[in-house]
Amino acid sequence: MRPSKRAADELRRVSLERGVARYAEGSCLVKFGETHVLCTASLEERGPPWLRGTGKGWVTAEYAMLPRATHERTRREVTSGKPSGRTHEIQRLIGRSLRAVVDLGGLGERQIVVDCDVLQADGGTRTASITGGWVALHDCLEWMRGRSMIGSGVLKDHVAAISCGIANGNPVLDLDYAEDSGAETDANFVMTGTGGIVEVQGTAEGKPFSEQQFLALMALARGGISRLVDLQKLAVA
Repeated sequence: MRPSKRAADELRRVSLERGVARYAEGSCLVKFGETHVLCTASLEERGPPWLRGTGKGWVTAEYAMLPRATHERTRREVTSGKPSGRTHEIQRLIGRSLRAVVDLGGLGERQIVVDCDVLQADGGTRTASITGGWVALHDCLEWMRGRSMIGSGVLKDHVAAISCGIANGNPVLDLDYAEDSGAETDANFVMTGTGGIVEVQGTAEGKPFSEQQFLALMALARGGISRLVDLQKLAVA
């Protein structure tokens, strides 16, 4: 039995609440159980310098964890002068995941910045950020389309992410912190609504995992992401 009493293929309770930030062009408060992340999408009329003159835009992300998002206060990274390696890795993952479903040429020479601020952490903050970040991005693009700044079809597909792992010898879906901290294998899967794989991150914390175990995790992830995409569709309907 899992610590949360969930079945092996059962997600935590997921909610996607839109329009929670008054001034942002798009926003979403995403909850994966006790992991809560505020995602905002902000339009900037200038793209990055290296894309100037190309006619293409850019989607990027920034990620941060509030000091008391965890059991003990963590120091704000701004006070240390630079983001940690973990923060860099996560925000680059979020940006790559969102760009995978955007027609950057259709965006024009503009940039959308998706900020993901973790209010409360209980495992899976990066996967929640990608899933909620898509909703915020969707609403930002709809805001632009409503003002004739872009045409239709700039957002090509859904994208969502979920964690999987092997805990107590069993493949399980959507690990919370209690499970993740002791898992033998930890993996994150990012996939599109049509089933395309954007990124897979997998690490053996103890003994190496087998191909058969990896395929079991992949199957769990596909089912979980399918349900997350259904929730995204309901949220933006």
